[in-house]
Amino acid sequence: MKVAIFGASGAMGLLLTERCLAAGYEVRALLRTPATFPFRDQVRVVEGNAFDPDAVRQTVAGADVVLSALGARSLGKEDVLERAVPLIVTAMREAGVQRIVALGSAGAEDRSLDKQPAWRRWFVQKIVYNTFLKWPVASQRAQLEALSASTLDWTMAMPPMLLNRPRRGSYRIDGEALPRHGSRISRGDVAEFMMGQIGDPRWVGKGVYIAW
Repeated sequence: MKVAIFGASGAMGLLLTERCLAAGYEVRALLRTPATFPFRDQVRVVEGNAFDPDAVRQTVAGADVVLSALGARSLGKEDVLERAVPLIVTAMREAGVQRIVALGSAGAEDRSLDKQPAWRRWFVQKIVYNTFLKWPVASQRAQLEALSASTLDWTMAMPPMLLNRPRRGSYRIDGEALPRHGSRISRGDVAEFMMGQIGDPRWVGKGVYIAW
């Protein structure tokens, strides 16, 4: 299995890279600073960034599946996903690579809070999504739109707050909305779920909510 990873140097990307290597997959990672990447001697490195079409094409070439852990690193307007995801989609289409599993966010869809109590719906929508996380949420919505408009076999994992805690190995999955009272989950559990989607067609062409 040949896997291309975007966002490999981030917290989630490191987990995905580690799991891919443990599974015996051949990994190609796009890295801005390869010298600081702990798995640099175990992966095929493409030096560059996800805004460079040539670097993106090199990363995708020959892959069986693409894993993306790209996302905003601050609360400001970064436009990372708005710029990078269309380039990845185009590169995959040109290379004939069909499968992509992307890290998203529960705020990517309007219906995400439909199963929450009324007070929580109001608070999360007005205070969290519309104010505190305004720009990161906008980026996640752009990612979902780009994937939905593509002809790829895509799946977007949409967790709530991500925690650096040990994975539990059990979590709730819902294709309609965030599970009731689902407010957090460990990065390890999300990485496990994303890895499981590589050969699983259940959530192809869908965003899926995942929470403890």
